Amino acid sequence: MPQATVLDICCSYGINAALLNHHVTLQELYDHYTSPQVATLTTAELIEEDRGYYGARRRTDAVPVIGLDISAPAIAYARAVGLLDDGFAENLETAPPSPALYQATRDTRLITVTGGATFLSARTFRALLKGRQEPPWVAALVLRTVLYKDTSDGLAEFGLTTQKDTSRTYPQRRFTDTDEQRYAIAAVSAAGDDPRGKETDGYFHTALHLSRPLAHAAAHPLHTLLQDT
Repeated sequence: MPQATVLDICCSYGINAALLNHHVTLQELYDHYTSPQVATLTTAELIEEDRGYYGARRRTDAVPVIGLDISAPAIAYARAVGLLDDGFAENLETAPPSPALYQATRDTRLITVTGGATFLSARTFRALLKGRQEPPWVAALVLRTVLYKDTSDGLAEFGLTTQKDTSRTYPQRRFTDTDEQRYAIAAVSAAGDDPRGKETDGYFHTALHLSRPLAHAAAHPLHTLLQDT
């Protein structure tokens, strides 16, 4: 049976693929890319450095990852160092997928979005899922300031039901200023969520939304999938 392929939307430089397929932590990546020896490298030198860095840490159970992002340089880097098996610099909010992208993602089993849901609508997912016999699962970390209903309604058209994990949140980044923080606290409160200890502490937070076929969602509730994570 072929390995399940992951499509990472808004993949940027392939950090999700790095974490998924390599023995590294996010803190180790922070340390790597802020180290003095890396900070002085040219792009070509960094690519060469990272080929060795990730090659030495590659997991034996690594899965194929395809990246999608509007940034061509980010895609090029991630492909050059071996983080992505394939990558496409396309914006499906403004144009349909190229034949090459549609073909490359036809066997995708999981779509991930960890930071780009703010910029996406159901349009992107409809373009990717149209004509698929078995739509992939979609796992998205969505800012708590963002309404995900448009996207979840679009995924429902393909037989996917969306469940939100209400047991935990995930910090994304610090606020740039007090105005941004005030906006986030108001938006989270308006959505019926509690900003205390999260947005009030100075960070945007995300929540996991998992979309999958109704039968699987009924048989395997979301909390049972997350209980060991």
